[in-house]
Amino acid sequence: MLPTLRYLNRQDVLQLGGTDPQQAFDDVLEVVRLMRSGEAQMPAESHVDLATPLGKAYALPARVGGRFNAAGVKWTAHRPQAEDGLPQALALTLVNDANSGIPRGLVESAALTATRTAAVSAVALRYAAPRPIRRVLLLGAGVQAQAHIKMLNVLFPQLETLICWNRTPTHLQRTLAALGDLPWPVECPSSLADALASEYDALISCTSAAQPFLGPQALREGTIVLQIGYHEMSFEGIRKASKVVADLWGDFCQTSAKSLFQMYRAGEFPAAALAADLSNLLIDGWRPDTNDSVYFSSFGLNVFDIALAARLLQDAELQQLGQTLPLFSRDSLC
Repeated sequence: MLPTLRYLNRQDVLQLGGTDPQQAFDDVLEVVRLMRSGEAQMPAESHVDLATPLGKAYALPARVGGRFNAAGVKWTAHRPQAEDGLPQALALTLVNDANSGIPRGLVESAALTATRTAAVSAVALRYAAPRPIRRVLLLGAGVQAQAHIKMLNVLFPQLETLICWNRTPTHLQRTLAALGDLPWPVECPSSLADALASEYDALISCTSAAQPFLGPQALREGTIVLQIGYHEMSFEGIRKASKVVADLWGDFCQTSAKSLFQMYRAGEFPAAALAADLSNLLIDGWRPDTNDSVYFSSFGLNVFDIALAARLLQDAELQQLGQTLPLFSRDSLC
């Protein structure tokens, strides 16, 4: 039988459970263990400039073994000033069989990216928070904020309160309305100052801010701050943390726009000062003290994207979902 390439569009991804927080959380746990055992690898990304102002397209390859058995590349076009009404980030993930190298499928990946990012945040909240998470302050109202609220809904039903703030209140209200009924009360302070003055055990920042707007006041004893956006936290804020944790420290520290890596390149944060990464949390059992203030930097590991896409393609084959395209004709192989 000649191989075919299976294409999954966004609707297929949703139908296959691509945005399920529990499945993504389970995938992340397994991939971290595969990375530690040498059964997964993630080389440095590469990129090219787009003609769109400030636009770049990134190629992020990875291989992951175990039940995923996939080698692939996530291809993402970032278009910060595009005015065509489409998302500013457009992502596709190409997956090959890791044993044979035969292409298995192509997956529209915007929802997968947000879901795996929220799943990594769930790991941080569960294992790197100094104290049990009861009150969460969430900043932002975009795709990442929505994915994080869905994750909290499924994985942290014990929350007492969710506090939400966004620069544009109407956008936040639309986001909350789209999510429907939530199992805990939601507070919406009118200003960032009021939001930061509230009581919280965890602060999750999911904004598109190009310049830091969070400082030392965000870090408090017994709390954790998760930075999901690129450059939301000032160097002074990071210095205030008694423990700094990241999903991973890799070659991307030389190029990433994340606040922590900018601080590293400025010579103001030595790599040895990192307290833990995901493998330390999940495999070595590292935990903060109850009086620590923890800052967690989420770079976003594309090895998780490859794993999630591979799982969906396996499920799609079983359920016969998506569109299949022949890679070859019989005549072309003669």
